[in-house]
Amino acid sequence: MSALKIKKGATSHSAYNLRPTFSDAVECHTLAVIVDNEPGVLARVIGLFSGRGYNIDSLTVAEVDHEGHQSRITVVTAGTPQIIEQIKAQLGRIVVVHEVHDLTVEGPSVERELALFRVVGAGDKRVEALRLADIFRANVVDSTLNSFIFEITGTPEKIDAFSDLMRPLGLQEMARTGVAALLRGE
Repeated sequence: MSALKIKKGATSHSAYNLRPTFSDAVECHTLAVIVDNEPGVLARVIGLFSGRGYNIDSLTVAEVDHEGHQSRITVVTAGTPQIIEQIKAQLGRIVVVHEVHDLTVEGPSVERELALFRVVGAGDKRVEALRLADIFRANVVDSTLNSFIFEITGTPEKIDAFSDLMRPLGLQEMARTGVAALLRGE
């Protein structure tokens, strides 16, 4: 029998474990990372994710300041709150990274994605594809006797919904840009 006895009603938690507890729920976060626009920067940022086994759901990169030679990397990733905090901290330690913003936490943001869909079909399926495209405000950017290419812009959820409806109507191919996002307001 152990010499250490715990009084009835006492907790077995250590007094040294005073850090706040985090949720184990996996959350999706949109991160905006301002970096130097130079060769190898994207590889270093993405290497952080792959080296630690973090998944990237969406990735966009573009130069945002030509004179300052800076680019914006928008990454959508998922993880527990601890993992998201770890990702942000590790990104902030990379020398070429100037700013890391968690748009999911910092306030309301606007997220948009562009997608192209090739839908092949004839008869009623062709008519239904056009009708649904009109409802989703998708533009026809190419048309042949057998197919359409639709262009649609919206939230990732809107793109997913359009994709789900086009599958039974002859969706053959899809290309997505990834999420572009900005904080709302000033």
